Amino acid sequence: MSAIVTTYRPADLAELRDALTESARAGQRLAVAGTGTAQWGGLVDADAVVDTTAMTGLISYNPTDMTVAVRAGTRLADLQEVLAEHRQWVALDPARATAEGGTVGGIVATADAGPSRHQFGGSRDSVIGMTVVLADGTVARSGGHVIKNVAGYDLAKLFHGCLGTLGVVAEVVLRVHPRPAATATLAVACPAREAFTLGGRLIAESLEPAAVEWTCTRPRGPGLAQRAEAAREQRDGTLLVRFDGTTNGVADRLRRARALAGEHAAEGTPEHWQKAGRLAVGAPGDTVLRLGTAPDQVAQLVMDVDRLAATHAVDAAMTSTLFAGVHTVRLRDAPAAAHAAVVESLRMAHSAATVCRWAPDLRNELAPWGDPPPAVSLLRAVKRRFDPDDRLCPGRFAPWF
Repeated sequence: MSAIVTTYRPADLAELRDALTESARAGQRLAVAGTGTAQWGGLVDADAVVDTTAMTGLISYNPTDMTVAVRAGTRLADLQEVLAEHRQWVALDPARATAEGGTVGGIVATADAGPSRHQFGGSRDSVIGMTVVLADGTVARSGGHVIKNVAGYDLAKLFHGCLGTLGVVAEVVLRVHPRPAATATLAVACPAREAFTLGGRLIAESLEPAAVEWTCTRPRGPGLAQRAEAAREQRDGTLLVRFDGTTNGVADRLRRARALAGEHAAEGTPEHWQKAGRLAVGAPGDTVLRLGTAPDQVAQLVMDVDRLAATHAVDAAMTSTLFAGVHTVRLRDAPAAAHAAVVESLRMAHSAATVCRWAPDLRNELAPWGDPPPAVSLLRAVKRRFDPDDRLCPGRFAPWF
């Protein structure tokens, strides 16, 4: 990576535009940085960095319209505090942003989301407008301040998950939702296969859960090969089902859900969700991997993780947003080479697996991405159109482009 000789720290859209224009004249390759909570993708080979952390604060907020416009460097937790004063929230709860101070722009750049995606969708479903600055300093806008907006090309969806390679997000317009009057969680001790079946029954009974997550933090690794059959019989995970709504409605749905779930059901606590969040974030020294499957393949994925963890003597844990088919695997307590072996083996079946947190030295052992997707030629064409000189975050998607 090149030595960083310049840091741009714009405070608003005009300063960001000027920074991109100046860097274009100088021919500088740029890294884009926020609070640093995300480590996704390859290392960037850059001459300068655009630090967006000074681009904070609300631009406009009218609770009656149920939309809010913010600068991209605004921390999600800070935004939620402001909205809470009007009993509203943005329906986003990615664990990293909540726990570590992630920003709205960072959530867009990574397309991250948490358990609430079961009801509200991912971050792209909460964004209704966006302003970005392209590599040459051009300011581009998409969408607006109304929820029903179909005008123009949907840049907002294109920029979700681009990791800063197409442009720098400056401002974001988000839809907000009322905060529920009550919330409660059903916690059921069960293995993954039972969790999928029971979750499906709860949905079929029209109980309308706001989030359905299965999590397992029992160490899964050394010694597991000798007791694999016994382990599969253990109730080694917890299905978390959250209900939001009116006080009476939530109480009724929780009661009906407990009756369906049987003897292993109990009322959950905030600590259950906090444990799942800590697993998804990881800790220093951990590797955290995000991957997707068809929802009914979660049990097979758990078996694969167990087998690989045992083979390579890695402590592995999982949390899964079951019916979105999104899974997070946390690896720890093993050398980087062992982590790399587990990730590479999982990528043979799940090529889109993304490393979200890197253990020390893991980047020396592991390529940042697996096999390129079938649409990689389209991705390269979009990159050439938006950033023909490859100045924005070069190396982030290497070796794809």
